[in-house]
Amino acid sequence: QVQLVESGGGLVQAGGSLRLSCVASGSISRIRAMAWYRQDPGNQREWVATVTIGGITDYVESVKGRFTISRDNAKNTAYLKMNSLKPEDTAIYFCSADLFRLGVGPYVYWGQGIQVTVSA
Repeated sequence: QVQLVESGGGLVQAGGSLRLSCVASGSISRIRAMAWYRQDPGNQREWVATVTIGGITDYVESVKGRFTISRDNAKNTAYLKMNSLKPEDTAIYFCSADLFRLGVGPYVYWGQGIQVTVSA
């Protein structure tokens, strides 16, 4: 069994910062990549950022220069540092991991999501 647990969300004023964390646990051999997605009511889930096992990162255009994704491979943890937050960043943020379990895979797992609310 594999679990992804997000933390660090909350309410912040526009221009503020938050740092999200995502810890993966369970029978994990290797995590190829970890990513963050977000979804607000009425919209589809949107990809936000990805970090590979080698540290290569990529971002959706709307967050480039404001968000930074990173990971600690030893801790199976990914982070999303969000600066200069805007009301349009308000959403539920989900973590995902593309991983191998006991050498078999890859599989994609998701966290349950965490709310980020940015007030104007």
